[in-house]
Amino acid sequence: MKSCLALAIAATLSACGSSGSLPASETPVYACDATTATKADDLRIYQVMVESFVNGDDTIGHGTGYGTSHHKGDLQGIIDSLDYIDSLGVNAIWLTPIFESIPVEGQDHWADRLDATGYFTSNYFAIDPRFGTMEKARELVNKAHEKGLYVFFDGVFGHHKGNVVPSPEGRLPHGEHNPVSYPESLAFYQEVATYWVKELKIDGWRLDQAYQVPTDAWKEIRKSVDEASKSVTYTNDKGESVNPLGYMVAEIWNNQNYINDTGYGKQDDPALCSAFDFPVRYRVVETFAVNENSVGGKGGEWLAEGMDLHKLYPDHAKPNLMLGNHDLVRLGDLLQRGNIASPEDAEYWSRHKAALSFQAAYTGPITLYYGEEIGDQLDGYAAKNAGDNCAIQGLCDDHVARTSAKIDGVTASLKGREAELRDYVAKLMTMRANHPALSSGKRTNVMATDAVYVDHKQAENEALLYMVSTSSRADIIPLDGADVGSDGVLVDLMSGDRFKMQDGKYYIPLTAFEARFLSIETPSAAGVKVKAAAAVSLAGEGFMAQCNNPTVEEAGPIGETLYVVGDFSDSGWKHKPKRAFQYKGSNVYQVVKEEKEGAYRMQYASRDWTPQFTADGLSLKAGEKGVLARGGYGKDTAVTIPEAGRYVWSLEFSSDGQPQQIMVSKCP
Repeated sequence: MKSCLALAIAATLSACGSSGSLPASETPVYACDATTATKADDLRIYQVMVESFVNGDDTIGHGTGYGTSHHKGDLQGIIDSLDYIDSLGVNAIWLTPIFESIPVEGQDHWADRLDATGYFTSNYFAIDPRFGTMEKARELVNKAHEKGLYVFFDGVFGHHKGNVVPSPEGRLPHGEHNPVSYPESLAFYQEVATYWVKELKIDGWRLDQAYQVPTDAWKEIRKSVDEASKSVTYTNDKGESVNPLGYMVAEIWNNQNYINDTGYGKQDDPALCSAFDFPVRYRVVETFAVNENSVGGKGGEWLAEGMDLHKLYPDHAKPNLMLGNHDLVRLGDLLQRGNIASPEDAEYWSRHKAALSFQAAYTGPITLYYGEEIGDQLDGYAAKNAGDNCAIQGLCDDHVARTSAKIDGVTASLKGREAELRDYVAKLMTMRANHPALSSGKRTNVMATDAVYVDHKQAENEALLYMVSTSSRADIIPLDGADVGSDGVLVDLMSGDRFKMQDGKYYIPLTAFEARFLSIETPSAAGVKVKAAAAVSLAGEGFMAQCNNPTVEEAGPIGETLYVVGDFSDSGWKHKPKRAFQYKGSNVYQVVKEEKEGAYRMQYASRDWTPQFTADGLSLKAGEKGVLARGGYGKDTAVTIPEAGRYVWSLEFSSDGQPQQIMVSKCP
């Protein structure tokens, strides 16, 4: 059989295709459940990668896997850690898949490693014996509920290992194993999704690679989960009989438009109701650290632009913000990759606090990946490892975060800065629980510069300001009382500091990467002022901004046809003829394309990616010329299209084919 590394690559490639859809007549509109949506805002989820987390039963465990952990994690280890998890102030846990992956005779070590992840299941209705038993899973769910913790399982409803065991009702998925076929597989996965809600009373699902499942099918699965959740009850930490929450959150690792198309569905016809906020996650790490490709150095304006793009989502959307997960590099390692700070430096910890504070102030559900609360990182790892042996060493970017968990009182005794950050996170989560303006308040940005980001958060009976430094220097931030909607004192919810107005302004000191949560004691009758959008021209000037330049027959300086290749919903990193550049003379290549509003990442490349080009600095603004540079893996240009319309993409070269200038400009 193929190695699992090869299977994983094939899975990624095949997942880009459609797996069918249901006739519209069979999927009437089904609204998002209002009660679930309201409660979802307050979710503070703690993610556990089961096989790498805690070894609670040394008689079981996979003993192999991706990453550098002990690979002996199990359900007992999570049970042993519940007191610690509860102490963080979170109110939910998400477990990576725990269903049985049955070894195939003669399978190689790559398949063994993949089995440990749980993401290629054989028996969707049994617990993997290397993680525990059905009774142990029941004990885990019951004990979590007794502590007031929701429990979410990980649902892989678009692919499987291939040797699938029939369901209790005798059903099987249909089609290929990656991806499966819909609508033929719908009944099987509806049975999976409802079985665990009824059997163990779990509170919902994280949905792996949700783009593999058609939106019409998601609507039907969501309806089934809602109905199953309303059919059973459990006793929570307050002694109340409650229904499972029925929350479902999609993993769609892409931009806002793609998340809409493959997850949320339409404004008047919801598919899924929540999805992880990958677009804002990248902006957060690019502001307080660097991303996996070492792009960083952003500021408050970058955060504000990303948050403003939430307007692209339908009204029912509940983005869920995380900083990391089992497939991403930890923030601590990214700080070292960017040569910014190491654990010995105070700035390492202040940048962690800043990023975590942004999560705490986020409207909507949030998710912490285990270890983030202590600033965890992997000693000796920082640089991207693209070698053939990175998977063997556990040092590839997509699994390096799967380290053995450091759980205070269970596997470790936290002290020093790790303990301090853990305590800070617990305070953040408790504050978020006690101040609904943070989790469910209306957000209005009142200031965003290269050095600071300030939001006003308004709930029914509460108004707050969240502010965070995005700079390595201390500063005093002036805030106009009329602008922030305050007539009285501002009180820091963390420190107790009180700030009074002086001549209509507040002067708030911020140290490098410090965050403040300020309660507005006397909100003004006028409320917060909404900033007027700055007038910006999206149309450039000169030959490269013209949308009607004729194509010329003469040969240009580049021998290969180049394409705009990126995460556009109409092309998905594929070379599409409608995105092919044409030679316009004067060493300039152009393509005119109708674009949706949104943020995109792209390069400009031939079909074989030789040559490929990008913008110098890896960012480009509509209407402005940039410097064109040689591209390469991970060197994507970030472009925000502020409004939909026709745009011309232009590349200019020297006569001998050297990159010169780049522009994207809105057409009249």
